Amino acid sequence: MSEFTGWLLDIYDDPQDGAVLWFLGEDGVRYRLHQPFPITFYAAGSDEQLRVLWRHILTLPIEVSLARTERVDLFREEPVTALAVQIENAADQPRIFYQLARQFPDLTYYDVDIPIAIRYEAVYDVFPLARCRVVADDHGRVRSVRALDSPWDLDHEQPPLRILTLEPDCDPYHDPPTQLNVRFYHHTYRLPLEPARALLTGLRAILERHDPDLLFTAWGDTWLLPYLVELSAKLKIPLPLSREPGRGVIQRQERSYFTYGQVLYRGRQVMLYGRWHIDARNAMMFADYRLQGVFEQARVTGLPVQTVARNSPGSGITAMQIITALRRGVLVPWHKQQVERPKSALDFFRIDQGGLVYQPTIGLHKHVAEIDFISMYPAIMVHFNISPETVGVQHPDAHIVPDLGEPIDPEQRGLIAEVLEPLLNKRIALKHQLATMDRRDCRFGIAESRSQALKWLLVVCFGYLGYKNARFGRIESHQAVTAYGREVLLQAKEAAEDLGYTVLHMYVDGLWVRKDGARTVADFQPLLDEISERTRLPISLDGIYRWVAFLPSRMDARVPVANRYFGVFQEGRIKTRGVEARRDDTPPFIIETQMHALELLAKAEDADGLPERLPAVVTYLQERLADLRARRVPLEQLVVTQRVSRELEEYRVPSAAARAAMQLVREGKSVRPGQRVRFLHTYGDPGVHAWDLPPAPDPAAVDVVRYGELFLRAASTVLVPLGIEEETLRDWLFNQAGYVTPPGVLSNTKSQLPLWSAPYQ
Repeated sequence: MSEFTGWLLDIYDDPQDGAVLWFLGEDGVRYRLHQPFPITFYAAGSDEQLRVLWRHILTLPIEVSLARTERVDLFREEPVTALAVQIENAADQPRIFYQLARQFPDLTYYDVDIPIAIRYEAVYDVFPLARCRVVADDHGRVRSVRALDSPWDLDHEQPPLRILTLEPDCDPYHDPPTQLNVRFYHHTYRLPLEPARALLTGLRAILERHDPDLLFTAWGDTWLLPYLVELSAKLKIPLPLSREPGRGVIQRQERSYFTYGQVLYRGRQVMLYGRWHIDARNAMMFADYRLQGVFEQARVTGLPVQTVARNSPGSGITAMQIITALRRGVLVPWHKQQVERPKSALDFFRIDQGGLVYQPTIGLHKHVAEIDFISMYPAIMVHFNISPETVGVQHPDAHIVPDLGEPIDPEQRGLIAEVLEPLLNKRIALKHQLATMDRRDCRFGIAESRSQALKWLLVVCFGYLGYKNARFGRIESHQAVTAYGREVLLQAKEAAEDLGYTVLHMYVDGLWVRKDGARTVADFQPLLDEISERTRLPISLDGIYRWVAFLPSRMDARVPVANRYFGVFQEGRIKTRGVEARRDDTPPFIIETQMHALELLAKAEDADGLPERLPAVVTYLQERLADLRARRVPLEQLVVTQRVSRELEEYRVPSAAARAAMQLVREGKSVRPGQRVRFLHTYGDPGVHAWDLPPAPDPAAVDVVRYGELFLRAASTVLVPLGIEEETLRDWLFNQAGYVTPPGVLSNTKSQLPLWSAPYQ
């Protein structure tokens, strides 16, 4: 027997060893251990169907145990009679199940497609990156494993991971790479891609020498690792990308899918055994919470690190629900069986209203406080015990949902509420920690990434409650949350008005208020206390603006837009919503221009000082426009990125992104629905040049007229709160600079260019 302390890195099944576990020991040793781990799934149906299934399973050449049992289905009032099928070898379970599902499609199946890591964590109460005490025998078989920390600990000891970074010298979708750059802390290697044999030999030596826990790559999923795997097979040179002896890599193909009203694209994925691979350019939400956020989500959701990095936060919420269900003995359905209860059109109008939005007061406002409920919808689910099995259940002490009239059982703790409560508490604790921490503290970035990771889990949990394919979703529960949300926001508004504050705007989970003479946190604290007292939900002061501008619609200046505003907090932090700089398809040059113009305005001490900043802003805009006109702006700063929403042959009138995608396809490159395409606006037909299309475009072909209009629109957004209309700004930027711009002229042909771009004719 041996005993050690270390961090759990990976769990997967093996045909011979059952469950394989990798630990990073405190002694620096990487341990590969194994453990028998039978898998059980359930089938429900009539007695006759289950007897036929029983007899069929006994004919299969596998080691299996069968038993009749009763289990809890969250959506049924009575326990479900089911056949429990226990397969001794975990690696056999997926194959056996799908074979049975094809032969017996009329049965209802439970607990069938749950990853082994999730099952193991539910049984042994461990989680990825848990610090564990492990006892194993001399043959590497686990005798006991016990977590020494909790996923809900605010601070925990970080494992000493070994990270190897791999990156080609350029974007392989843009140009063919020639070199592989490799970094391991202070070690740097540059490996030419040719000759291929030397590349593989050199990389293998680096992997064997440093034995990394994480391969951190750029384009590793979509190009680098598939290229290396193919090269290794072709030249018959083994490359130990995975740490597991004799195992290759896990490859998942690219795919397009439709969700929440849009088509998304997920690139090819390559994952490893015994060590991790994370591709920063193919990782979901990576820009928001980086590596520390990935680790945090893995700890709290139970999903493997490699999976968390690539999947949406919704997958994490689903994993948490499954683990909780397994621990409670609740069946996890293979497919969702429930449908929405029948409702009249009048019922739909009454109950399916979504979140409350209050049209803002257009214009510039000073000394405004932004008050936010902390994760309002998750807090409502926890506080009011909203879960699929609690909504609609009659009880003498039931809560009645406003507008819906539905009762909520207060006695039985809902599965969803149980899942979210520790997650919400940890998120609130991290927010409070960040509020008291100096931003220069080296721990601030880590805490912020962890907080962002938890935030996204809480954001998606509400959507998954009403998602049509969610295993533990029900639309009535989803509607109950929004009903309480509307009621809570109205209570907050009433509290503000009762205390003499003016409500300028409300948006789903926040409100903007002001009061004459109120400028400090202490001035708004009575309101925070009153709202908290009335709603019983956590609330925070996001900040106090020196000034904030609520913007009108571009189509009609009299109409406000609920989520289009910008402002400057008292500490100088700028916040923007709905403006060009927040759009994914805005060129970097336009984003930088708009944000710097806001930074110039932010130098004003208060709203009264904004007119004094106007000359500096206009001068800056004229300089930037002159750079565009003289073509001093690097082409990469003008690249537009847009998503292709369908197959190219389905476009009747191709969009700019579709036209660029067609250019790439003609060059032999693949473009799938949901994939983002980069391009430049150019003169003539087809009006675009795909950025990843060789060769690079002639700078003289760039449509500076089109970019000039985009520039003007972004600049106008910044200055419209100061009373500067777009036509006035056009005159300042173009005519006053010596150019004549005919109003409304916008063309794609050189022969019809406005005079201000005459030098390029």
